[in-house]
Amino acid sequence: MSAPDSLKNVKHVILILSGKGGVGKSSITTQTALSLVLKGYKVGVLDIDLTGPSIPRMFGLEDAKIHQSTNGWVPARYNKDLSIVSLGFLLGSKDASVVWRGPKKTAMIRQFLKDVTWPDLDYLLIDTPPGTSDEHIAIAEELQFANPEGCIIVTTPQQISISDVKKEINFCNKVNLRILGLVENMSGFICPHCAECTNIFSSEGGKNLASQLSLKYLGAIPIDPLFVEMIETQKDSSLLDSYENSRLYLESFKPIIDGVLEEIRE
Repeated sequence: MSAPDSLKNVKHVILILSGKGGVGKSSITTQTALSLVLKGYKVGVLDIDLTGPSIPRMFGLEDAKIHQSTNGWVPARYNKDLSIVSLGFLLGSKDASVVWRGPKKTAMIRQFLKDVTWPDLDYLLIDTPPGTSDEHIAIAEELQFANPEGCIIVTTPQQISISDVKKEINFCNKVNLRILGLVENMSGFICPHCAECTNIFSSEGGKNLASQLSLKYLGAIPIDPLFVEMIETQKDSSLLDSYENSRLYLESFKPIIDGVLEEIRE
């Protein structure tokens, strides 16, 4: 067996995982993609969170479409360095629901992993659904011969999230998926007026979990209303340009992406 032909132009595959819904995986995927592009890499994002495909909105591409060529699905382009595939591009309306049973979901995931004609990419980021369901088993089976670099685990500081994330870590160990590190998202709230950070969900739950399980702790990302504003005002300004000069990137996420790249090089 060999890796899917669709990944032949992809150098590195990274999954974004969490055992808990609502922890901000798509936000972390978006920031990881933007950070890698800012470092000069060519990046692809594959959104396989089928019941909540939010990546098109994150990049301001809700009206974009992907189409089929003789070689497979052609990704939508954010710019020349960033390509995106999501089920959201195939739905007739952004409000349409996906009411599918497990087999149809896994078939769609397998098709996205096998039938996309990615351009030459340095990194392919896969935004996954929460939990350890059929979709995750399908991902693991399809990627087992593609030698993915590993995954970034996302949690929030609360214990209820930490408990579910432990199950995801256990899943990674069972399928021999390397964990590049753990990110604590929503770690405090940054006041848009005074920039003071308040720990509204407690703090350091992710850091303590990483220490407990001997995982690399990549860092903490606060809730920053300015990032929400960047996402919602993309028609007026470039998300990439706004993010490059943001406090969130310079102070929080740039050290995280440096940690991920350092782990990959080891």
